[in-house]
Amino acid sequence: MPRIRTEPSGRIALVTGAASGIGLATARLAAEQGVRLVLTDVAPDGLEHAAASIRAAGGDVVHHEALDVADRVAVEAFATRVHESVGSVDLVMNVAGISTWGRIEDLRPEHWQRTVDVDLMGPIHVLSAFVPPMIEAGRGGHVVNVSSAAGLFGLPLHAPYSAAKFGIRGVSEVLRFDLEAHGIGVTLVCPGAVRTPLVGTVDIVGVDRENPRVQRLVARFEKHAVSPEHVAEQMLRAVRKGRYLVLTSPDIRLGHLAQRFVPFGYTTAMRLLNRRVVKVLR
Repeated sequence: MPRIRTEPSGRIALVTGAASGIGLATARLAAEQGVRLVLTDVAPDGLEHAAASIRAAGGDVVHHEALDVADRVAVEAFATRVHESVGSVDLVMNVAGISTWGRIEDLRPEHWQRTVDVDLMGPIHVLSAFVPPMIEAGRGGHVVNVSSAAGLFGLPLHAPYSAAKFGIRGVSEVLRFDLEAHGIGVTLVCPGAVRTPLVGTVDIVGVDRENPRVQRLVARFEKHAVSPEHVAEQMLRAVRKGRYLVLTSPDIRLGHLAQRFVPFGYTTAMRLLNRRVVKVLR
């Protein structure tokens, strides 16, 4: 069985969602550690700026290309171009995502579909295109999938987002063992609140974001948020140490423990949180 390589320098890493937030912070930190980068994001201008800033700081961006990870054909064509130019990658980091919240009575099929397409099928498209060549290369490597606290807990209004994030958690749990024989490690990252542009662009269906009560709720969310750089540091440390599960903040670690070992406390907390959110939205 190939040994999982843990030293970062000289490896090639694919980072999706690299134009902003966790993806950009991860790309920058990886570049500082000597990782060569393949970057993608749905936002072409943001991606160009990200690639230029990393190169200006001395990082090695070997390929960057804007695309929507929900488009399987586009991902496959992108993978072909990457493999033709730089060969197989050593590290796949699925960071790209969107967030859609809402009450079941307000959500329409397109809200569910788009969220699942980007947050679940997008990472699956990337894994399907990039992991088999990693296996064939026989050098080992690592896969990082970013799920969410919403992939662990029954958070209010998060049903579409949780559908996708619980899904990528399940995919990761299987690949954790499936890929072990090939020396490829897997890390699942479940962030809580993170100060990223995603917070400001969350589609809360059926809710007026200008409502002062909603703004106060978002402000409380942001108050507990960690920085993208903090998450990136934890992700790359987990890759080096071969750790599977990364919970990025104390509240998520506490909730995870309560869910497993104090289920009554977890259920009570979720009910109280739900009632508070519903009250704000009335």
